Amino acid sequence: MMQPLPFPRPTSINGALAGLSLAVLLASLGTSIANVALPTLAEAFAAPFQQVQWVVLAYLLAITTLIVGVGRLADLSGRRRLLLGGIALFTLASALGAAAPALAPLVAIRAVQGLGAAVMMALGLAFVGDILPKDKTGSAMGLLGTMSAMGTALGPSLGGGLISAFGWPAIFLVNLPLGVVAFVLCYRHLPAIAAKAESGHPAFDHAGMVLLALTLAAYALAMTMGGGRFGPLNLALLAAALVGAGLFVMVERRTASPLIRLTLFGEAGLRTGFATSALVATVIMTTLVVGPFYLSRTLGLGPAMVGLAMTAGPLVAALTGMPAGRLVDRVGTHRASLAGLGAMITGTAALAVIPSNLGLLGYIAPLVMVTAGYALFQTANNTGIMSQGGSEQRGVISALLNLSRNLGLISGASVMGAVFALAWAGTDMAQATPDAVATGMRTTFAVAAIVIVAALALTVGWKRAD
Repeated sequence: MMQPLPFPRPTSINGALAGLSLAVLLASLGTSIANVALPTLAEAFAAPFQQVQWVVLAYLLAITTLIVGVGRLADLSGRRRLLLGGIALFTLASALGAAAPALAPLVAIRAVQGLGAAVMMALGLAFVGDILPKDKTGSAMGLLGTMSAMGTALGPSLGGGLISAFGWPAIFLVNLPLGVVAFVLCYRHLPAIAAKAESGHPAFDHAGMVLLALTLAAYALAMTMGGGRFGPLNLALLAAALVGAGLFVMVERRTASPLIRLTLFGEAGLRTGFATSALVATVIMTTLVVGPFYLSRTLGLGPAMVGLAMTAGPLVAALTGMPAGRLVDRVGTHRASLAGLGAMITGTAALAVIPSNLGLLGYIAPLVMVTAGYALFQTANNTGIMSQGGSEQRGVISALLNLSRNLGLISGASVMGAVFALAWAGTDMAQATPDAVATGMRTTFAVAAIVIVAALALTVGWKRAD
């Protein structure tokens, strides 16, 4: 029997989910489609790569630093209005990006676009709990996961085709019709849900927001700057992030209406879900960091074949997202999480021992297992986390879930990249032998398998304690 909804029913469930799906697609597409444009932008603006990469970094930093504040603001002021504003902001920034006259304005516009993406990412998941009964949320989470994976998979090929045919502004202009459709669907079909009143009239925690944003920015920059070398600047930024985290905790304990209620982390289910989300994202980033080097240097594939092989992971995640959602609804979040983690352990362990003479198939087959397991785990974990906590905190919980994944991706790029470099004992990839790169790949995926085992242990331990 279908459970009653605690909120007004949307005018059309399918219309509401279509609008949310488009919003999630746009946010993920915003990252992957810009990566492929970096060489073209460097030539168009006569700028070095170190400057042009800020077109991507500005977007990622805006999402990472602002997403929790966005989630909290939605809990205080209402989600529908903020989501519509985020879609409109993202679409407007896309139009301005296409007309950017120089690199500096384009970077600034990308940061604004990242703010719009942060709204769409945070509130897409939060709305699922608002408009669907619990026994249907797994399928909806699978749909949103599929759209996120599709955005990641489509970005390189779509961006490359648009740039070849119409020039770099086209990677921004393509967002305009999609953004308009997403706005119309959400405007027509999402219900207006009033924010739940808290005791008194809580004000937005501006001090906590600034501290958290600076702390996350320092951490993200520490993990991404330096071209893979962890130097004095990286250490200073990491120290600043640690100090900022301590100050943030102090401020939140003393604030009547904190940005993040620290008691959330006292709930074992949420704490475990956030931690495992970060660990699993670290491993997914390993496939993106190590894969291209192994495919090109060890297997000898050309750029086109490397790009095609790299789309296998996101494509599998996209294809398995919705079936994973139905499985979660059928067997429950805990069993589905364990199954997903088990598949990831099997896949990463296979990559750690697979011989190079098996060629491309020997790499793709375990990769398919890893990404299919990730799709199942992410759907189950997202569903489980979003079913906890009160509706008045759903926005910030969704934001923290997205933040944990982003921090895992950022950390994975740095940490797993360092493991890979240490494992093949070199500094110049152009001089690396095929065997050395293969050794580095196997070692890195062995570490990745250990990381997933840790995530599995956390999940099993939480359920036993519960």
